[in-house]
Amino acid sequence: MSENRTTGVRRSVARAGVGAAAAAVAFGLLSTGAANADTFVPLPDGQKASPAGVTITRTGEHALISPSLAANGAGRVVWVSGTAIAEVTETPEGEAGPWNGPTGRPGSNNSSTHGTSQLNTGYIVGCQVSIADDAVSAGVSGGLSTSGVSAGGSIGVGLGPGEVKFVQISSKDITKAGTYAIDYQDAEIEIQGCAGYAQARAYTVVEIIGDNYSKTTLYGAPFSIG
Repeated sequence: MSENRTTGVRRSVARAGVGAAAAAVAFGLLSTGAANADTFVPLPDGQKASPAGVTITRTGEHALISPSLAANGAGRVVWVSGTAIAEVTETPEGEAGPWNGPTGRPGSNNSSTHGTSQLNTGYIVGCQVSIADDAVSAGVSGGLSTSGVSAGGSIGVGLGPGEVKFVQISSKDITKAGTYAIDYQDAEIEIQGCAGYAQARAYTVVEIIGDNYSKTTLYGAPFSIG
């Protein structure tokens, strides 16, 4: 088994009292008594296995939610952390381009990764809309239109009422059977334009191209961003 690991965006965030707050309640305030306190949200681990020889596991996920520095009532910031792991037991059958799959059969012509088997993880963010499984499955199965968080930076997401957007944290090409992992720590997502309630949830997709095409998706638990 080979192991491939990517370390995502790292950002220093003050967390005084996080451990005590998380131990006392599942959804607590880091700074009690403050009108605009940061909120620490621990999230459950998850796992999904597919008949195609792919197992996805997410561990250590949590979020830290803050009001936006813009202080306009329509913005907020969330720092997300976690580890997404893909165990691939079947070697991908070739690394052909996205239109070279066999005619009339599932193949790389169905790929949204543009010719390479891939592990892809990020967050689905919605404004005043449910992001339950049935609400987001069409967007994942249709291919992810995403923006990635760059190293040392953050990503801004403009959201209007009823909108859902996919925010990619990172991706890793899968070239052979093995274990592939993406670690991310305090990746910053800034949301603007959503005056109502906002939600987010993690997604992790493993897409294997070739004659035996497969796509496996693991969602995280939805959480409020205020």
